[in-house]
Amino acid sequence: MPRGFSGMGDLVRQAQKMQQRLAEVQQGLKERVVEGTAGGNMVRVLVNGQQEIVAVKIDPSVVDPKDVAMLEDLVLAAARQGLKKAHDLAQDEMGKVTGGVNLPGMF
Repeated sequence: MPRGFSGMGDLVRQAQKMQQRLAEVQQGLKERVVEGTAGGNMVRVLVNGQQEIVAVKIDPSVVDPKDVAMLEDLVLAAARQGLKKAHDLAQDEMGKVTGGVNLPGMF
């Protein structure tokens, strides 16, 4: 067999291993949770590593029926922070597998 074909087989095997490892990391990210907070931790949003919001926690003392807009702003801020942390977590974990090479459609 010509020498180039052996190298191609190695490359394919390496790509398959990387693909398997990426799938494992993605599954693991679903189980990891980060937290976004706002209002001095009065509002907390929990987000998994696949950027899915899994819980919202609101301290009862921040609930004021006369100021719903403030509560909405706090929830939005906490959600944005949580989603950013989840995105960063996913990029970091995937980067460990890909050696920092950004693969389209992975993040």
